[in-house]
Amino acid sequence: MIESTSAPSESEDRPELPARPDRRLFHGGLALLAFTLGYYAFNANTSSTTELYLGLTIIVLAALPTLQWAKRATYEFPVFEVFMLTGINIYALPLLNGQIELQAYSESVITQAGSAVLLFQIIAIITHGITRGRPRVTPFWAEEVISRDIGIYLGYGLVLTTIYTGINNLTDLIPTDIEGPLRAVFYGIGIISTFVQGRRWGRGDLSNQEKIFFAVNVGLQVVFGFVTLFLISGISLIVLALLGYVSGNKRLPVMALAIVLPVIAVLHNGKSAMRDKYWKDNTPVVPSLVEMPAFFAEWFQQGMEYHPKNGMTGKLIERTSLFQMICLVVDNTPDRLPFLNGETYAQIPGQFVPRFFWSDKPLGHISTYTLSIYYGLQRPEDTKKTTIAFGLLAEAYANFGLYGVGLLGVLFAFCFKKYGLWAQQSPMFSYAGLLLVLLMAWSFQTEFTLSIWLSSLAQASIAVLGVPFILRHFLG
Repeated sequence: MIESTSAPSESEDRPELPARPDRRLFHGGLALLAFTLGYYAFNANTSSTTELYLGLTIIVLAALPTLQWAKRATYEFPVFEVFMLTGINIYALPLLNGQIELQAYSESVITQAGSAVLLFQIIAIITHGITRGRPRVTPFWAEEVISRDIGIYLGYGLVLTTIYTGINNLTDLIPTDIEGPLRAVFYGIGIISTFVQGRRWGRGDLSNQEKIFFAVNVGLQVVFGFVTLFLISGISLIVLALLGYVSGNKRLPVMALAIVLPVIAVLHNGKSAMRDKYWKDNTPVVPSLVEMPAFFAEWFQQGMEYHPKNGMTGKLIERTSLFQMICLVVDNTPDRLPFLNGETYAQIPGQFVPRFFWSDKPLGHISTYTLSIYYGLQRPEDTKKTTIAFGLLAEAYANFGLYGVGLLGVLFAFCFKKYGLWAQQSPMFSYAGLLLVLLMAWSFQTEFTLSIWLSSLAQASIAVLGVPFILRHFLG
């Protein structure tokens, strides 16, 4: 049985919310799972019953940890649960919807790829369930570093992140040599502010004025992210705010989802047409503030008028799918190409060396580029313009086959569970609590390779933990 943990306490001087007698999120999740399984049992676009059963089983195992979290009366952060839940859209739905890229692979390859996903899920769930630990009580874990007027600090963080996002995406004012450090600082601050304010909203701790302030800032950041015609940054921000709300309330904001999801689907549908018009040499031509209303009106019109073969839902599934990458790796390794035997993992330590000390340091996506070139998807010169997402699971198989897949499940499940247990009694605004929020944000970044996943998390951690350290120890 999976051991439950209690949530890190917020800085307000009141205890955690008591366990609610109703479990509406759990019951709603069960109903949604049953509907999804029933729908695909009769409407799946698969070539065999084996593929059908694989897809349905992946959905069940992906949803199981989240359902267990929803059923519990505690309010811990669902880090591992969200990490596993991403398996539905990146593995199961592409398989069950007959993603066009999968037509290039035989049934045996698809079955082997699906079996690799199942192996990862089963090992991860078992590892998470048997991992034990005790709360830590040292100052890092138990001492708040931001304890007064937290709403003011978070408000400042939201405003600063909104200003930075606008300047970074709409202008060329930020010099290239400091763009990376500034992005790490403001992205880290934005993650903390967005998640915590979303959680406080879910717990009923925000006034109406604070809710409006929060919604406006998040909305502006999403819009400033979308103007580049890349949707992923804005969608990630929405997901983070949603996770904060649900972790504090254990209910889905149905009305907000009913508005946001169709809008994103329409924009995604019209994205290709807009890129054809507003991109030059794979570089976006960003509109000015004055031009933005007309820009988004045109984009929305394109999304409503342009109807690709697979429809809007199919395009969204294709965008987030990583199942075809596992099929690619399984089809070629080790019959045509030998296992990499840890080559991309050996690139991880170099990412932690500051570029100041290593001027020729490889780019952050070096592992992704290595895989793309190795499997013939790109030439070396192509990587300067385009990055192809491989994901953690495909990378693990490319290096060590099924052994790598199993070890990856053990690694993430153990680390997520262990850290959650250590931070069981940590205030949210302790160093340990802030780091837990970052892990929450990174739990759904499954399109990364392990190198960029770890290095980007480290950069954000330095920024998020460094700011309160400086404020506390040097600025009083």
